[in-house]
Amino acid sequence: MKTTIKTFILLGVFCAVVGMVYGYLTGFQELAGFPALLAVAAMSFMLAVYLWLVDRSTGAMLPEDREDGEIVEMSGDYGAFSPWSWWPLLLGMGCAIFVLALAVGWWIIGLSVPVVILGLFGLIFEHSRGDHAH
Repeated sequence: MKTTIKTFILLGVFCAVVGMVYGYLTGFQELAGFPALLAVAAMSFMLAVYLWLVDRSTGAMLPEDREDGEIVEMSGDYGAFSPWSWWPLLLGMGCAIFVLALAVGWWIIGLSVPVVILGLFGLIFEHSRGDHAH
C-alpha cells in the first residue's frame, strides 16, 4: 500500500505543478485544462490520504510492498457482482444525460434526475428481491 500512496502523491504533485504552469502560460483565462489538472491533483491527494489512513489503521503489509512478494498472493475474490444486471446501464445513461445538460442546457438536468434516482434505487435494492435476493 505504501507504493500506491507514494504513486498518488507523486501524481498529485505533478498535476498541481503542471496545472499551475499551464494556468500561468494561459494567463489563467483558459477554464478547461487548468481546473481539470488541479482537480486531478486534488483527487490524487484525497486517494493518497485515504490509503494512508487505511494503512495506518490496518498496518497490513501487502505483497507489492515486499521485495519477495508474488502476484499469486493477491489472488482471490474481489467482491460480489450482480450477474445480468441492467441497473448500471440505466445509471450510466442518467449520468450521461446529466453531463449533456452541462454542455447543452441546465433544463435537461430535470430529465436526468429521475433516471439517475431510478438507476440508483435499482442498483442498491436489486439483491433485496427477485432471483438474486439474499
